[in-house]
Amino acid sequence: MNEPSLNEPGSDGWSIVERSVELARRGEEFALATVVWRQGPSSGQHGSRAIVTASGELHGWIGGACAEPVLIREAQRALADREPRLLLLGTAEQFGHVPQGMTAIAISCQSDGALQIYIEPVLSTPHLVVVGRSPMAHTLAQLAGALDWLVDLVDGADFSVNDIDARAIVVVATQGHGDEEVIEQALAGNPVYLGLVASRRRGEAVLALLADRGLSQEMLDKVRVPVGLDLGHTTHREVAVAVLAELVKLRAAGSLVVDRPADQVPAAAAEAIDPVCGMTVAADREHRPFEHAGTTYYFCCSGCRAAFEKDPAAYLTQGATC
Repeated sequence: MNEPSLNEPGSDGWSIVERSVELARRGEEFALATVVWRQGPSSGQHGSRAIVTASGELHGWIGGACAEPVLIREAQRALADREPRLLLLGTAEQFGHVPQGMTAIAISCQSDGALQIYIEPVLSTPHLVVVGRSPMAHTLAQLAGALDWLVDLVDGADFSVNDIDARAIVVVATQGHGDEEVIEQALAGNPVYLGLVASRRRGEAVLALLADRGLSQEMLDKVRVPVGLDLGHTTHREVAVAVLAELVKLRAAGSLVVDRPADQVPAAAAEAIDPVCGMTVAADREHRPFEHAGTTYYFCCSGCRAAFEKDPAAYLTQGATC
C-alpha cells in the first residue's frame, strides 16, 4: 500500500511534526495549522495538521480547495505580525456569534462544512555565538541557554568565520583582546547580528582601526556598538542582561531574520473577489477565470463559475450573496 503524501487527506500528522522539527533545525520560520473543530461534511478532520512556509508552500492537509488559499494567506499574515490566530471558516449562515479573538472568514464550500483552525507562527531558534572568556560572556551564554537558544561560547583566539553562518547572532565580548581580528572574521560570515561589548569611545576606536585596515563603511555599519539596552549603571555581569534584553526585543520585532535575496522572494499573489460567493481567491489560472464584458472574473469553485456564466448580471448588480 502506498503511503499518503503530505498533501493528501489521511496523511500522518506525525509526519508534519517531523517536518516541523526539520524546518526548525534549518532555521526556517513557518506556521503550524491545526484543525481544532469541524462541522461535517468536511474533508478536514479533528487534529489535521499542515505547515505553511513563509513563501506560501503548503505541507499537510487541513481541508479542500476552499480552505487552502485562505489558510495560506492567513498563515503568512501570522508570520508577518508574529501573532497566532484562530480562524472560523464556513458560510456566513454558520457563524452566528463569533467570540472575541476569533477571525471568521466566509468561504464557498459546496459541502457546507465548517472548520476552526488554530494557526501558530513558529519562529526559528536563535543561534547565539558569544566570543570571549570574561564572566560577562559566561553569564550571557547561561542566560540565553535558559531561553532554549542555541549557544556557542568561543574564546577569541579560537574564533573563526567557520563558527557562524548567516543566521548567527554574534556578540563580541573579548574586552580588548583581539577585538578587531574577531570582528573581521565575524563580518566575513555576514551574521544577521554583530555586536561589540564596549563603551562608545572604545567602540569608535575599534571601528577606526578597522577602517584603517580597509574595511568599508558599509561593513562597519553592521557592527552595533555599544551593544545592549541602556539599563543605567550596571556591573560587568549585569551587562549580559542588557545585551540579552536587546536581543529578545529585536527578535520579537522580527529584526533577527535573515533577509532573502530580492530575486528569491515570491511576488505577492494577485487576488480577486468571487462575484458569486464573495470569497477572496487568487487571480490565477487555477481559479477558473472567465471573461465577461472585458473584465476577467475568478471563482472558488466550478459551481460559482457555472452560476455566473448562466446569469452574470444577477451577481454584478446585486453583489456577492455569501
